[in-house]
Amino acid sequence: MNINLKGRKAIVTGSTAGIGRAIVEGLARAGASVVVNGRGEERVGKAVREIRQLFPESEIDGVVADLATAEGAASFFKQVEGADILINNLGTAKPKSFDELTDADWLDLFQINVLSGVRMTRHYLPKMVKRGWGRVVFISSESALAIPKEMIDYGMTKTAQLAISRGVAELVGGTGVTVNSVLPGPTRSEIMSNWMKSGAESQGITQAAAEQQFLDTTRPTSLINRFATTEEVANMVVYVCSEQASATTGTALRVDGGIVRSIA
Repeated sequence: MNINLKGRKAIVTGSTAGIGRAIVEGLARAGASVVVNGRGEERVGKAVREIRQLFPESEIDGVVADLATAEGAASFFKQVEGADILINNLGTAKPKSFDELTDADWLDLFQINVLSGVRMTRHYLPKMVKRGWGRVVFISSESALAIPKEMIDYGMTKTAQLAISRGVAELVGGTGVTVNSVLPGPTRSEIMSNWMKSGAESQGITQAAAEQQFLDTTRPTSLINRFATTEEVANMVVYVCSEQASATTGTALRVDGGIVRSIA
């Protein structure tokens, strides 16, 4: 399959590293111009320089903005007028037991993982509809379906993304705009790798051993029995953004290694 996104402009939120960075590279490889986003000038600048070197024929820009805030989103909108593709990738997780989670913890994570995507979609979606073509993708998680007891707040935000994605897809049905969610499983992203590295060091084992331990004890239903790569997740996202995926909308596409024991 030859995916060609030349002439398309994409925004990938939270994309200086990890899955977001891999998605930027995948879209650039397919010919799209891409806007990289992060909160820090240094990280955004470094990512833009590196990606421009990899894909000199693609237009790569960077916008520094904290999209977990209304002010940050407003700043972003002033710098990027429109886009054909919006990847709502910004997200984080902060493992904490349920009884220790404060109201502020719940609200802060909701702002980052959910409202950032709501703000971005609300702003860029009408212009896509007007043009008669667009792609919106929410990067959710298998934790949206299999809520982790150690991160109930995280699972809640990821389930919320599925509801928003499906609802917006219903809203724009028949317009040429598709809206989907992609659900990664355990992935060697920056955040996950840092967790595994920290756990490995505390136990005196290798990171690979820590990953296997995590799978065995926390995600034993994995069928690939390994962490996915960020590129494997990005491959699904790039496909969903393509012309070839024009009949795929309103759905949740899993890149979870078979963790969720369901055929639907």
